[in-house]
Amino acid sequence: MNRLRDSTSPYLLQHADNPVDWWPWCEEAFAEAARREIPVLLSVGYAACHWCHVMAHESFEDPETAALLNAHTVPIKVDREERPDVDAVYMTATQAMTGQGGWPMTVFMTPEKEPFFCGTYFPRDYFRQLVLNVSRAWRSQRDGVTEQARQIAAALAENASATTRALRTGRPGEQFAELTERAVTGLERDYDAAHGGFGGAPKFPPSMTCEFLLRHHQRTGAAAAARMADGTMEAMARGGMYDQLGGGFARYSVDAAWVVPHFEKMLYDNALLARAYAHHWRRGGSELARRAAEETCAWMLRELRTPEGGLAASLDADSEGEEGKFYVWRPAELRTVLGRQDAQFAAEVFGVTEDGTFERGASVLQRRAEPPDADRLARVRAALLAARDGRVRPGRDDKVVAAWNGLAISALAECGAVLGRPDFVDAAHVAACLLAEVHLAGGRLVRTSRDGTPGGTAGALEDYAATAEGLLVLSGVTGQARWLALAGELLDTALAAFGDGQGGFYDTASDGEPLIFRPADPADNATPSGTFAAAGALLSYAALTGSAGHRDAAQAALGVLSAIAARYPRAAGSGLAVAEALLAGPAEIAVVGSPGDPRTRELHRTALLAAPPGAVLALGDGTESAVPLLAGRGLVNGAPAAYVCRQFTCQAPVTAPDQLRQVLAAPS
Repeated sequence: MNRLRDSTSPYLLQHADNPVDWWPWCEEAFAEAARREIPVLLSVGYAACHWCHVMAHESFEDPETAALLNAHTVPIKVDREERPDVDAVYMTATQAMTGQGGWPMTVFMTPEKEPFFCGTYFPRDYFRQLVLNVSRAWRSQRDGVTEQARQIAAALAENASATTRALRTGRPGEQFAELTERAVTGLERDYDAAHGGFGGAPKFPPSMTCEFLLRHHQRTGAAAAARMADGTMEAMARGGMYDQLGGGFARYSVDAAWVVPHFEKMLYDNALLARAYAHHWRRGGSELARRAAEETCAWMLRELRTPEGGLAASLDADSEGEEGKFYVWRPAELRTVLGRQDAQFAAEVFGVTEDGTFERGASVLQRRAEPPDADRLARVRAALLAARDGRVRPGRDDKVVAAWNGLAISALAECGAVLGRPDFVDAAHVAACLLAEVHLAGGRLVRTSRDGTPGGTAGALEDYAATAEGLLVLSGVTGQARWLALAGELLDTALAAFGDGQGGFYDTASDGEPLIFRPADPADNATPSGTFAAAGALLSYAALTGSAGHRDAAQAALGVLSAIAARYPRAAGSGLAVAEALLAGPAEIAVVGSPGDPRTRELHRTALLAAPPGAVLALGDGTESAVPLLAGRGLVNGAPAAYVCRQFTCQAPVTAPDQLRQVLAAPS
């Protein structure tokens, strides 16, 4: 029976025609397992996951393996991007039971959703034997297996509760300056001075850590923070993890020198990195940073934009069954496209060798230095990109995830404004309209949609927080007050439905589906944690509205920061960035003037370029009453004006960009 055919998840649709009798995650599946008195097999992955494809081809498309699964289990397939709550709970179990985690995640559990055996990828022969062994143990030792599962579930729930209690021992806000300084010192111990980044291989893009370091340097002038951010961001943009032809970043580098990536491309990575590179360029004027920011935004729109105006989740690592085949080059291929002389030039610029840097003599393109002939480079890049466009493209997971689109809205709006790309701002606006019209109903967010149809999964905390942040940025860039109002509604829902009563947050709503425990992970992972994202959005909203309650909620949410940052500052980058905003005020910048007046536009862009860490921006024509930061602030002698405030206490307005830069550069 094809139960996955109506899914809004491309990952589930990839498995819809398997001989495995898959169920989606639903109560009916667990009822079926109880009726048949057999265990449940939970398989969790995502569309761009290379090893998920491998296990699918080896096992789930194999009739003999499928017959074993169908006979001995009720198999459930879950897209981790669609159900982050299910993924978080059972990944916690997998890591606790095996010491490691990853995808595909493979969990055997009771009909009561209690796990008793966990793992990740299993080769086909091993997997077949595992299914038989689990079935044998279930038949002959069921009481023992179910008792063990109950104990595991109880221990996971207790550990989750204890961890939350232990983390909420943060110091009060006045200690954030000391905390951020200690975090920089801790990051220095992990910093790879030779190659940039932190730790060894594999290396993931530390976008949130770099954002913190940029903010810390801007506030304090700390040389170490600038050195680590600059070194890391230049190394990533010059290495193979960055697509040197088409823009955009791959998921991670398999080596310490950023040479060979894992080729899947995720919306969330690129949204976070584009915004961070724009901030890097804004601080120091790096042309490399500007190029990375602009090309990454352009890549998001070219490769991920859906017909409805949202941004798709990811591109696959594979094409034609081979990882990276779409992206890599051999010297002979360069010669075919470019001719001998330009091919030699391209090989030198992009590090393409006869031996190769990847597999079977292929090379991943790098750009370790800038050649003297920029025009020739542009011509060569264009020719190679056009030739590459004729290759079989990687698959695209075209579901729209609310949280990741919120990150993209922030990046596109801000990058568009500072880089002079109104098309980016327009795209951010359209994406915001899609979230408002498709994902939002009755004040509650749906996490995903596809083809303009909302999915059935309730929004997680990160969806509310990242969407609210994106709308606040969009409001400041466009001057459209409706986005501020909608962000406030989302944040109030987050406080009411996700708050834990002690200033912290759960990742799922109070009226969400009960699992064996309610996940609440305040540490960053590949994206900002829901808790830290909520803290940032709450602080921005407070700065725009003067709401002391939202500011207090932001500070309370950072109560977990010191415990996380003290042990692992790389898991607290987004929280540390919010702390920097608190320490800087944050600055509240109101630009008042006609949008059609060039003087208004110049003040507005100056504010965006010179803003201190975490600053918020409001734009209006002097008659705006829907944005409290603009209330009572008008033109000065008929000229557009900028007001710089902190906690709604404002300095004298200025009318010239140079004056505004001076005011914004002054210590808070």
